[in-house]
Amino acid sequence: MKKNLIKRADIASLCRRLRRTGKRVVFTNGVFDVLHRGHVEYLTRAKRMGQVLVVGLNSDASVRRIKGNSRPVQNQTDRAIILLALEAVDYVVFFGEDRPDKLIRAVRPDVLVKGADYRIEEIAGADFVKSYGGRIARIKLTRGRSTSSILKKL
Repeated sequence: MKKNLIKRADIASLCRRLRRTGKRVVFTNGVFDVLHRGHVEYLTRAKRMGQVLVVGLNSDASVRRIKGNSRPVQNQTDRAIILLALEAVDYVVFFGEDRPDKLIRAVRPDVLVKGADYRIEEIAGADFVKSYGGRIARIKLTRGRSTSSILKKL
């Protein structure tokens, strides 16, 4: 399977094609600004829940709105290239909103994944995914590993 940065306009048809060929599509999203061991372990566990992992990546503008003007540390293109270098990640698609609800509707994942620090009712798109029989999975985060702690050390 070819890894790729997918245009937002093409993600729905790509995911429909993948499901028609029997692939289980897993979706997660985030900033993934300063990639660290916790991210790698999280994404690896997410990928094991299906055959294709699609990562929704916050655009630079949405990161600034959510995290403040000092973020992101790395621009969206650099973050996407780094994510695509990971074995677990198959596709990356940018989203500019603060929450990925519209993107989740386009992807229509079989499994929607977030960190265990989120309650199910806080997970964007969870109700939509459950409405068609999709699964919501929460992954325990790697203790002591976070972008905030890395940036604090720096």
